[in-house]
Amino acid sequence: MKKVLVLSAMMLTAVVGLAKDIKTVVVTTQPQMHCASCENKIKGNLRFEKGVKQIECNIPEQRVTITYDAEKTNSEAIIKSFEKFGYKAEPVKNDGKKAEKAPKKAVK
Repeated sequence: MKKVLVLSAMMLTAVVGLAKDIKTVVVTTQPQMHCASCENKIKGNLRFEKGVKQIECNIPEQRVTITYDAEKTNSEAIIKSFEKFGYKAEPVKNDGKKAEKAPKKAVK
């Protein structure tokens, strides 16, 4: 019984240690997506970006949802990667509006 408990504790520790920090970013693009070809272009180019796990395009809502491993990349790098294939991406707030960029603090 003791061996089973020790083995279970070791396995649980291993699983927790291997857990990845998965995050999601939702963006809108310029030029806007209007067909399946646009969707394929975005998915085809983003899938090779480091850390990207899943890409979902919603043409009617003009949104691209990207799930990524935060240990390998960040949302800024993913947004910047859109420029490589001719798009400009802007993050979307949860309420559907474009996210406002925080003003930079003045350096004294």
